[in-house]
Amino acid sequence: MAVTGWLESLRAAEKTALLQDGRSLTCKAQGKRRLRGKALSALCLGRRKVHYLFPDGKEMAEEYDEKTSELLVRKWRVKSALGALGQWQIEVGEPALPGAGSLGPELIKESNANPIFIRKDTKMSFQWRIRNLPYPKDVYSVCVDQKERCVVIRTTNKKYYKKFSIPDLDRYQLPLDDSSLSFAHANCTLIISYQKPKEVLVAESELQKELKKLKTAHGSDGDCKTQ
Repeated sequence: MAVTGWLESLRAAEKTALLQDGRSLTCKAQGKRRLRGKALSALCLGRRKVHYLFPDGKEMAEEYDEKTSELLVRKWRVKSALGALGQWQIEVGEPALPGAGSLGPELIKESNANPIFIRKDTKMSFQWRIRNLPYPKDVYSVCVDQKERCVVIRTTNKKYYKKFSIPDLDRYQLPLDDSSLSFAHANCTLIISYQKPKEVLVAESELQKELKKLKTAHGSDGDCKTQ
């Protein structure tokens, strides 16, 4: 089953945990060889950070709220054909400043005019926010395109159009369901929610159990960086 396959690929990663003693922590591996994959975890400023290295060379970095276990950041990095590291690509969370080497609080300054598209999930839903959209709610149409496996946003005034995929459902190979989709509008922000399927909720719960089992070493103050 695809859900189990993705979860097992995360479980198979070699894991190392570091716990901050002060305000932040420099995250370093424990000198183990990189086998099928490696997950590096650290607690920094109330966030649990996990870094995965997959057998194909792809990297995934995540941040979770330590108290609620909600996903705050997920980003990916791949190597070029020549082996050079590419830029981190944000999947979940606020975009970081160009060239930033950490999952820190630095954010790109927002334009006062252009729509800004970000994903911020909740425990029960995948959620996207599009800022700087001043039109009333009845102008928007949000639906699922089953053929292209994506969500499509349209406006009756033809001022905004966007379509985007839900990578989690692609990784788990689950169908998209129109009935799971809803949206709201407030303070010039369009908020789109997609209720997580029960298969995803179960898989996320199992993953959190795995992350909490990570062996923890204590470190000193420093900068918590994604390697």
